[in-house]
Amino acid sequence: MPKAVEVRKGQVVEWEGQLWIIHEAQHVAKGNKRSYMQLKLKNFKVGNVVDQRFGVDDRIEAPYVEDKAFEFLYRDGTDFVLMDTDTFDQMHVNSEMMPGAELYLKGNERVACKIVDGHVIGVELPNTVELAVEETAPAIKGATVTNQSKDAIMETGLKIRVPPFVAKGELLRIDTRSGDYIERAKSR
Repeated sequence: MPKAVEVRKGQVVEWEGQLWIIHEAQHVAKGNKRSYMQLKLKNFKVGNVVDQRFGVDDRIEAPYVEDKAFEFLYRDGTDFVLMDTDTFDQMHVNSEMMPGAELYLKGNERVACKIVDGHVIGVELPNTVELAVEETAPAIKGATVTNQSKDAIMETGLKIRVPPFVAKGELLRIDTRSGDYIERAKSR
């Protein structure tokens, strides 16, 4: 069991009989007082976020978390169907485990799943995805000189701001962490 001072953001811990992910971890030292760790924890089952203070020498249970690659296949109602890339087994993951994924995933993208005791406790989207522009205003001649942007709707329904030279049907690379346009994707 690691000490509280050794835990980091993104790590999974077991506290009060439940699994939590650490959203923020801050080491606080105030003058002559004893230092402590201020953690912001998110519950996997309920989804609530709590602030909790631990002494730097307190022991926190850290279960074994397996990171495994899966491929997103398709949506089935509110569930996402993922396939294990090694065994080809398919499983349904609730959309609550993958917030915003319906705006970025169209099929055949790789996602990273965090698994504890055979149960998926978290799904991480790829950092970038390639999506086609479904709808946008026509390109403006000479607009490459100024730093303007226009609205575009991608094939999944995602609304983003793009440079004025982007036209309907183009394939763009999008950052899933911020939802921002990165660049035009290379033709395959």
